[in-house]
Amino acid sequence: MTWHVDAELLQAYERGSLTPSRVMAVDAHVQACAACRAAVPADTAWLDRTWLAVADTVVTGRPGRAEWLLRRVGLPEHRVRLLAATPALRWSYLAATAAVLALAVATAYTGQSAARTTLVLFLVFAPVLPVLAVATAYGPPADSMHEITSATPMAGPSLVLWRATAVVGPAMGMEMIAAVASPGPGWWAVAWLLPAFLLCVGTLALATVLPLARAAGLLGGTWLLVALAAGSSAPLVQGVLFGPAAQVGYLVAVIAAIAVLTLRRRHLNPGESR
Repeated sequence: MTWHVDAELLQAYERGSLTPSRVMAVDAHVQACAACRAAVPADTAWLDRTWLAVADTVVTGRPGRAEWLLRRVGLPEHRVRLLAATPALRWSYLAATAAVLALAVATAYTGQSAARTTLVLFLVFAPVLPVLAVATAYGPPADSMHEITSATPMAGPSLVLWRATAVVGPAMGMEMIAAVASPGPGWWAVAWLLPAFLLCVGTLALATVLPLARAAGLLGGTWLLVALAAGSSAPLVQGVLFGPAAQVGYLVAVIAAIAVLTLRRRHLNPGESR
């Protein structure tokens, strides 16, 4: 390179008034030219404070409650940091889930007729909520840092599975609390668990063939269509979708989905079209 950064260009560079193309040209030159690099003023005090803040937060920072809980259940340190570093992926979804479930429980106590209707709606929609968590656990719609994340060694199937577990676990825990708090027979408080687990594992298994969001939409939509086909009668919905025979079928399907996911886990498609 035969040119150097003159005083006027350097001042414009410091002010941030250069066009992007000129900034890139100056950056490239400054990286290669020690003399011009030395002419760029550096706020060493600000740099020191910034690096200390980064080190204090990333290296020696106090762990939050989520990190503390994950460590208590035995997760290794690098997994804990990975899951705790994406709070937006869990708190926004979990807050919305909690609000919906609280409204369902409150509605169930407004009367016997409302309680029956709420029970049917809860049983139908409860298995779908964790699937939404799985669908938004990875990829551009939920992760603003997806472009950077996708370039890391942890990107891909492993990160999808860990993030899905991190959001599905608390979501299903909240649904269990809502089910127990709702009026009605105790059996129906857990009748939705196997369908929910099947839809989650089935979504991940189907994501070895289709993009993750499409797999979630396909299975979730199929479940809702089957529920609508069963009609609005509470006994019919409970018997067809949540009876003993259906539960055995869900268990067999869960085992099959886990087998498919285990065998094809390297083909898990987090969101890019094949």
